[in-house]
Amino acid sequence: MKKLVWLIVGVGIGFVAAHQFSKSEKGQQFFDEVDSKAREFSAAVIDGYQAREAELRAAVADAEDAIADLTNRRQ
Repeated sequence: MKKLVWLIVGVGIGFVAAHQFSKSEKGQQFFDEVDSKAREFSAAVIDGYQAREAELRAAVADAEDAIADLTNRRQ
């Protein structure tokens, strides 16, 4: 329980410090840069996810076609 309290206190102090730092011009530039990099990373993750999803959907469609062909051959 004591560790949780220290964690909450640390997060609170970090939040206050970041808020004060963001008020300065350098702080604003820093947070803008961090935000930009986070958005780039997010976009890359989304692009990768969508590409992989398309690959998997194509593979499933190919598998369904193969199963249908095999089923038709048995009949």
